[in-house]
Amino acid sequence: MSNLLTTLIQNIAGLQSRGQRYFPAGLFPAYRTNRLVGYHRPDTTLFFSGIMAFTLQSLRPRLSTESQALIDEIIEKITANYPDFQNKDGLKTYNFWRTKPSRHFPNGYLFRHFEHFRIPDDVDDTAFVYLTSQPSRPEVLWLKEKLALHANGTKLWIRNTYPEYRTLRAYSTWFGKNMYVEFDACVLSNILYCIYEYQLPLNQHDTDSLAYIRSVIETDRYRTEPFRCAHQYPRTPLIIYHVARLLAAHRPPELLGIQEKLIADTEEVLHQSTHPMDRVLLSTSLLRLGQRPPRLAVEHYTDKDFSGFYFFIAGLLTAYEHPLLYRLAIWPVFHMYWECPAHNWALLAEYEVLWQQAQGTSPGAEL
Repeated sequence: MSNLLTTLIQNIAGLQSRGQRYFPAGLFPAYRTNRLVGYHRPDTTLFFSGIMAFTLQSLRPRLSTESQALIDEIIEKITANYPDFQNKDGLKTYNFWRTKPSRHFPNGYLFRHFEHFRIPDDVDDTAFVYLTSQPSRPEVLWLKEKLALHANGTKLWIRNTYPEYRTLRAYSTWFGKNMYVEFDACVLSNILYCIYEYQLPLNQHDTDSLAYIRSVIETDRYRTEPFRCAHQYPRTPLIIYHVARLLAAHRPPELLGIQEKLIADTEEVLHQSTHPMDRVLLSTSLLRLGQRPPRLAVEHYTDKDFSGFYFFIAGLLTAYEHPLLYRLAIWPVFHMYWECPAHNWALLAEYEVLWQQAQGTSPGAEL
């Protein structure tokens, strides 16, 4: 395993686009799929590249000088694409797809022709851009105010959640003047990570967002009904991964009380999980929370271990607030699944760095 991390970072760099069809130089190829209906399209999205910039940036201090230099090149190429995904009117929010002009559902045959399917800028992509692009203090303070303008109860009230959460003034997944309000435990974890990272002043929107995350874990809803807790990341291992990352990095007081439950739940889910990549997510989360799960032999992982794994979805019916349509929204036939091979390799590198750190390996040794 002496060269494992070096190999993983080199594999990731080799997958970064050099300007091939569908993927501008610097982006990582991703695909939207639904195998139930035979759907598969290359997707020109910022999402995975932004997440990878954040993940690799966080791993950088634990890697060799050679790997650090390669990560710097990867991130520089990613961030060069950020302007293409910036708000169409020049505001400092960001979109899942390119905006000037709008290129929603790129490389498809149907949805891209309808304005109805053009999505507004979102909190998730915006959070990762801010976390990887060194914004100024006025810019991050502006973002904090912008988030409040789209939070629950500012203009609209959420409908598609449990009744006891409908008065929470938590942040919504979406910017956009007329976009419905949505709570997603993973999206909230990402934007709260950004807020804590830049030491922004906290308000009711932040405490209510934390209350939502805490409650879906306390009530076990994130295990019994993960889709209702996180529409974009509707699986328990994904929710665990995001919440554990926030909890380990910034220790929000509102979440400390659920740490022991989260650890116990994660150990139980890990014991039950069979997909190799779910086991990576869960083991990574336990390592973050100070535990020592059994080692995964990630040095033997191949593309076959990625089959059937997805990190993110879009529910085609979640935008509709009619109760019947919302009940149908959970059905897989109405989902699009996003896959990104390079991000899977980044998750393996993340696991390996945290595992080495737990063993007390010195930074940069890559042993």
